[in-house]
Amino acid sequence: MPRTPDFDDEGMLPPKTSHADGRPTPEEAEAAVRTLLRWAGDDPDREGLLDTPARVVRSYRELFAGYDTDPRSYLERTFEEVGGYDQLVILKDIRVVSCCEHHMLPVTGVAHVAYLPRDRVVGISKLSRVVNGFARRLQIQEKLTAEIANAIQEVLNPHGVGVLIEAEHACMTLRGVNTPGSSLVTSSLLGVVRDDPRTRQEFLRLAQRGG
Repeated sequence: MPRTPDFDDEGMLPPKTSHADGRPTPEEAEAAVRTLLRWAGDDPDREGLLDTPARVVRSYRELFAGYDTDPRSYLERTFEEVGGYDQLVILKDIRVVSCCEHHMLPVTGVAHVAYLPRDRVVGISKLSRVVNGFARRLQIQEKLTAEIANAIQEVLNPHGVGVLIEAEHACMTLRGVNTPGSSLVTSSLLGVVRDDPRTRQEFLRLAQRGG
């Protein structure tokens, strides 16, 4: 039977630094960056670029930390003393930092996450961690939106979930069609947030109020 990964208290796996897991080593990743620098037409051995490969590898480790994270683990600790609360719980303007899987360019924006609790709630910081855990991977925004909603629905089993993400894609604003200021809006609605018109409208109204 395969061994289950050992996640720490923050839902993170330890850094991977060897061939044992199939990943290149940091040294190999740095060599790849040096190749890209040469391909771009610069000299990786000049003073200003000497430390660039190591810096890029460290920054990529942070930007792609989601591959070493189990976002669902953040939702496992819940609270049942809710005092009869039975309305939407919504956390707005969660910062989203991701990278598109087509060009490896930044995707930045905000997420609005809501759920209608059934009999328990989760700490609000955990909702932000779930968003961040899924965002720090290569992907498309549509998939990210659905992953966040499905995780909350599967772990918390609420009456419904709503996730709305508004983000700017550098692959459109810095290159290609060059349309700065444009943003992509995606949503994933589950349960009563999708099926009940009043609940759906309440979520969309609260998510969009104030930008």
